[in-house]
Amino acid sequence: MLELDNYLEGLEEHFAATNPQIEAFCAGSGRFERLAREARELADRFPAPAGRPPLFGVPIGVKDIFNVDGFATHAGSQLPATEFTGPEASSVTALRRAGALILGKTVTTEFAYFAPGPTRNPVDPARTPGGSSSGSAAAVGADLCPLALGTQTIGSISRPASFCGVVGFKPTYDRTSRQGVIPLAPSVDHIGCFTTDIAGARLAAASLCLNWRPTPTLGRPRMAIPESPYLGRASRAGRERFRQACEGLVEQGFEIANVLVMADFDAIEARHQLLVAGEAAQVHAQWFEPYGDTYHAQTRRLIETGRKVTADDLARAVAGREALRDELTAAMDEHRIDLWLSPASPDVAPLGLESTGDPVMNLPWTHAGLPTVSLPLPCAEGEFPFGLQLAGRWGADEELLAWADGLERAIAA
Repeated sequence: MLELDNYLEGLEEHFAATNPQIEAFCAGSGRFERLAREARELADRFPAPAGRPPLFGVPIGVKDIFNVDGFATHAGSQLPATEFTGPEASSVTALRRAGALILGKTVTTEFAYFAPGPTRNPVDPARTPGGSSSGSAAAVGADLCPLALGTQTIGSISRPASFCGVVGFKPTYDRTSRQGVIPLAPSVDHIGCFTTDIAGARLAAASLCLNWRPTPTLGRPRMAIPESPYLGRASRAGRERFRQACEGLVEQGFEIANVLVMADFDAIEARHQLLVAGEAAQVHAQWFEPYGDTYHAQTRRLIETGRKVTADDLARAVAGREALRDELTAAMDEHRIDLWLSPASPDVAPLGLESTGDPVMNLPWTHAGLPTVSLPLPCAEGEFPFGLQLAGRWGADEELLAWADGLERAIAA
């Protein structure tokens, strides 16, 4: 217990010096007094180190669209917290049972869409941390906590992970319970996490993902770059960082093919945006009439656009998810591919806080529901963080993270 006490004391000092600069966490009073009390209670329940749960004493951040017992939920909005009361999110409860301590709620963009909050990038406070899981990515990137929960409906885990230089894990769609989380578009909302490394992601995934299967270290995966208009959406500098990373892996003996897929990427993107708008309008029907004037203009436009989406349009968009998944899976089967490789963001984090950046590099994998992980690439002097995105097969989250473990080491070599 003394070791945990010392850790929390050091964290309190670091938090006091760092969080005011980047505003990763929502405001809260008595944070560390509560943590110290909860840590003592945890130690009393598990006095013997050998019997302690896997996340014993690990402080975590929780995106402010998750309900957490003892905390108000605002979803980055001006709506009263009473509108969002409900049972604690299953994912939060799962991490608590694994021994985690709640450090606090992390800042989210309004309703997990694009309207930014106050959070700044921990590497360069003049830049965005990305969104919508802004605070969660920044908190891990600033060493305020080693684990934070986030969500992804377009690119809200992978993109901020890339911008903040951390690992971002998005499981297969519905592999992690969405219960107790305020939705944006339920057909494409994913629950995931940010960690400092793949070992942490595997540890968290074992508690978060349903029916987790312990998986030993695997051999080298056969990987592919998706050759399509999609890859052209990265910036020239982003494509160069990506190319250098791939060349480095090939030099170490990894096999990387080039496979033509998603020739209709523009249509995929349009379909996903329609789906998000249509479902967001349905989700917000209960709040938009009484509180619509408090919504940010970007969120208002999304909902107003979604109100024009017909039921038939929405049904076709939902069906398109399976069509894309089938296309990508068939290509993986034909070319014996284990993982897809792509940039985790179009470029490094943009300057300014007015935008959270473009999620386009994450969109197709979210649309298809495939599991992804963003690995931070090494930064040369003067470079900003940039991530390599790995996408695996539907339901093969265990294999994805096992392969990512080896790739993380190879990238760092």
